[in-house]
Amino acid sequence: MRKSFVASLLSAGIVLGGCQAVNTTSGGAVGVERQQYMFSMLSADEVNQMYAQSYQQTLGEASSKGVLDKSSADAKRVQAIANRLIAQAPKFRPDAAQWDWQVNVIKSDELNANCGPGGKIIVYTGLIDQLKLTDAEIAAVVGHEIAHALREHSREAMSKADTVVNYAMTLPNSRANENEADLIGLELSARAGYDPNAAITLWNKMSKASEGAPPEFMSTHPASSSRIASLQAAIPKVMPLYQAAAKP
Repeated sequence: MRKSFVASLLSAGIVLGGCQAVNTTSGGAVGVERQQYMFSMLSADEVNQMYAQSYQQTLGEASSKGVLDKSSADAKRVQAIANRLIAQAPKFRPDAAQWDWQVNVIKSDELNANCGPGGKIIVYTGLIDQLKLTDAEIAAVVGHEIAHALREHSREAMSKADTVVNYAMTLPNSRANENEADLIGLELSARAGYDPNAAITLWNKMSKASEGAPPEFMSTHPASSSRIASLQAAIPKVMPLYQAAAKP
């Protein structure tokens, strides 16, 4: 989907101008306070609209192949979990309450999930079934991906690239972006009533899965001892939120 998204940007003939400092989200209990720099000529709404087109194209292709999953147990689990996480997104940015959130599951052995600009979520069944994820671990994955969208990391990456074409070659998120997504995702999960300790078991599973041929998810979300240590250090900050939250 990323390639078609970049193609949409190119076909739109966007001219990228100067950058401006923005605060995409509040810091939350986890304290994500880094100021970001975004192209002033490329608004969040424009990025969201163009990504939505790519998202619909991906869903159309999946539907034509008979792999767009709307009714399985996996699909129902993902939808219910995502709904709880989405309800917490406005805690970090109020405008997320007006986003056109969409959640879809695609039948595939691929160990992957993503949430694109504007709240367009896809989870691949391989991630759930092969890693035997619990609901709380699914929440950790989806919360992490939602955090990328809330922080507009895609738009930020475009702003750092020399051109949109170069952006297409910079697939991995930066270490700083990954850390932000980990922390905000952790808080979203806790606020939604999912045990934040599941983030540790999730990344341990992902790390084990990467011992052979690394899954695609690991290529852009590298697990490491430092990542797990950072999550462990943040869990006490969000545990009171989890303890106070209504449970699924």
